[in-house]
Amino acid sequence: MNGERNGMGKEYIHNGTLRYEGGYLNGKRNGIGKEYNYDGKLKFEGEFLNGKIWNGKGKEYNSDGKIIFKGEYLNGKRNGKGKEYNSNGKLIFEGQYLNGEKNVKGKEFNSDK
Repeated sequence: MNGERNGMGKEYIHNGTLRYEGGYLNGKRNGIGKEYNYDGKLKFEGEFLNGKIWNGKGKEYNSDGKIIFKGEYLNGKRNGKGKEYNSNGKLIFEGQYLNGEKNVKGKEFNSDK
């Protein structure tokens, strides 16, 4: 519409690797989508608004494709309830985040639980 993407679609980088798939509104990423690293591995899946990771729930992945965070976001930062995982996929923190940082309320886990 008017030369801008609207609806569902995909973005690729110059070498043909998938960079994003999901919703668009007025040419910007909006709604549910998945963002990929430059090597094609999943980096983030969740909600986008005006081209950015935004409000709502989402999941972040490391460069090996393993989940490192699952929770809520605000303005592109971890905000609200969330769970953080180490590189082996083990839960290391569950609790509240504020402006991308762990907040006072939460539980930390080690290998002994």
